[in-house]
Amino acid sequence: MTYCIGIKLKAGLVALCDTRITSGHETTTARKYTIYEKGDQHIFLMTSGLRSVRDKTLTYFSEILNDKLDSFNKLYEVVNALGDQIKRVAAEDKLSLAEGGLDFNINTIVGGQLVGDKEHKLYMLYPQGNWIEVGEGTHFCIIGNSGYGTPILRRTLSSDSSIRFALKTAFLSFDSTRVSANDVGYPIDVMIYEKGSDKIKVKRFQEGDLHYISKLWGDELTQAVSAIPEDWVDRILDE
Repeated sequence: MTYCIGIKLKAGLVALCDTRITSGHETTTARKYTIYEKGDQHIFLMTSGLRSVRDKTLTYFSEILNDKLDSFNKLYEVVNALGDQIKRVAAEDKLSLAEGGLDFNINTIVGGQLVGDKEHKLYMLYPQGNWIEVGEGTHFCIIGNSGYGTPILRRTLSSDSSIRFALKTAFLSFDSTRVSANDVGYPIDVMIYEKGSDKIKVKRFQEGDLHYISKLWGDELTQAVSAIPEDWVDRILDE
């Protein structure tokens, strides 16, 4: 499984993805993001799903971007091009995968800004090649193991949140997933694209780098639960 999150704020874009890959009893690590930058064109993408589908799709897609990145004016055009390559791979491999008992599965988060975009953009693509734009009503999207880390995001994030606050929340969302699912884990890769920036910043963190944050968060949760009023609990315990 995978954990990848993209967050859109007024201040910019925040993205985080894990690197764990589980195949049977074997666990390895691999980078799950790709960055394309040229001049004023800035794009990152993260993927989850079947590894063979991902690799083939990104190979086709990278050839297009390497040759034609300058010809794209808005990010949705790039997203459409990626959707076309997903459909191409589906036409080539979906039937044979099904015959082998495997689902055609790839989900993608694409973020960034091209010269024709009025602001930074964030999109999520589905295995059918269709997409949604993130930011209207919901400020984030998760692909992969999305169940455990969603509550903290829904309770805390808004479009006015700072880059720093959003990154902390994204990490705590990942950490909640990590402790609940053994197929999500370190290292993690973080990407930041600040509004008006000329660069997507990238940093990898190992477990040792952030262990103290995980412990602090666990301690704070324990204290918060202990501080919750208990009069309602007494109603059953005192019967």
